[in-house]
Amino acid sequence: MIPASFDYVRATSLSQAIGLLQNDPDGTKLVAGGHTLIPTLKLRLASPALLIDIGNIQELKGIEIGDQIKIGALTTHAELLESLGGVLPIFHQAADMIADPQVRNRGTIGGSLANADPAADWPAVVVALNAELEVAGPNGRRRIAAKDFFVDIFTTALEPGEVLAAIHIAHPVAGTQFRYRKIRHPASGYAVVGVAVAVCLKDDVVSHASIGITGAAGHAFAAEPAMEFLTGKRLTRKIIEESARLASEQAECLSDHYASADYRKHLVRTEVARALTSLSEGT
Repeated sequence: MIPASFDYVRATSLSQAIGLLQNDPDGTKLVAGGHTLIPTLKLRLASPALLIDIGNIQELKGIEIGDQIKIGALTTHAELLESLGGVLPIFHQAADMIADPQVRNRGTIGGSLANADPAADWPAVVVALNAELEVAGPNGRRRIAAKDFFVDIFTTALEPGEVLAAIHIAHPVAGTQFRYRKIRHPASGYAVVGVAVAVCLKDDVVSHASIGITGAAGHAFAAEPAMEFLTGKRLTRKIIEESARLASEQAECLSDHYASADYRKHLVRTEVARALTSLSEGT
C-alpha cells in the first residue's frame, strides 16, 4: 500500500530534532531503523504530517565503556551482537535472537525501547540490568530507571518532545551470570515470552538476582517478588521452582489468538525456571 503524504526532514543534530518535535508533537514522528513505523505508514495505521529522520545524528551513536557502559540510542542490534559480548554477554544472547541479519543491521536499540512493543526483546534486558534510560527534551536531559520507563502497550514515560538518547548500565559485579531465553512467535519472531536473568553467586548463594520479563504482559517488567525471594538462597530445584512461580503470578498476562493468558503465565514459569537452572548448572 501507499502511505498518506507527509513532510520529511533529515535531522543533523539532536537539538534540531527536539526543536522540530515542539511544533506539532501529535502530528510528528521520529524514524531511525523504521521497522515498525514504515509498515504502519504503508498500512495507513499512522499518518504523521512530518517525519523526522534521526538516523544520521552522530551523538546518538556508539558504545562507550568507562565508569559505566553507555549505549547510544542509534546503536544497531548487530553492533550490540558483536561489541558487548565480553562485558555483558546477555547483549550477545538477546541480539542473536532478534529477527535476521537484515533487521539486525538496520534496527536500533533506542527505536525498540521507545516503541515499547510488549513483545520486543531489549526491554527485558535493560530491566534485568537495572539500566537507566537518558532522554533529552526541551527542558534538558533526565534519566529514567528502565523498570519505570515502560508504562503500557506502545507507551513509555517519554514526555512530548523528548527523544531517547542513550542507555546507561553499571558494570556487573564480578561473577554475575546472564541468560536470555525466549519463546518465539513462529510468524513474527517476536517474544511470546522472553526472560532476561542476571544472577551473582557467592559461595553458591545468590547475592544478587535480577529478572526482566517481556511478551507476557502489556509492558516489560521486573519480577521483583522472585528476585527478592532468590536473594540469600542457593539455587536448589525447590528454590528455582518457587521463584518461577512468583514471577508467573506477578502480572496480568496478555491473551490473543496465538497464546492465552494462562499459556503465557505457564511460559513465564517454565522459562524463568530453565534460565535459573542453566545458571545453577553452569551450562
